[in-house]
Amino acid sequence: MNQETPVQHPSEPERAPCHHCGAGVMHLRHITYFTWLGEELITVPDFPAWICDVCGKRVYDDYAVAQLAMLLNPEAGKPTRRLKRTGRPAPPKGTRPFPPLD
Repeated sequence: MNQETPVQHPSEPERAPCHHCGAGVMHLRHITYFTWLGEELITVPDFPAWICDVCGKRVYDDYAVAQLAMLLNPEAGKPTRRLKRTGRPAPPKGTRPFPPLD
């Protein structure tokens, strides 16, 4: 998470001081997140964000943003390309294998 994002633990309240204005309190809310994917507007309901009650600063949860980016990735769901294994090269013709060294 970035420096402005408060870390929430299950035992702690869903609030933290605002590092942007210094006067407000950041509250964890679930809002509609808007983002563009090419020329299409994507909306995501119930997206976690910390919002200051004074200045309105919004800080989105880094983990949720990463998960959303993974889902919106154009390569998501496509199989990954596997590298083909090549066998050992054949010994050149006309040569004999070396005898064991004992």
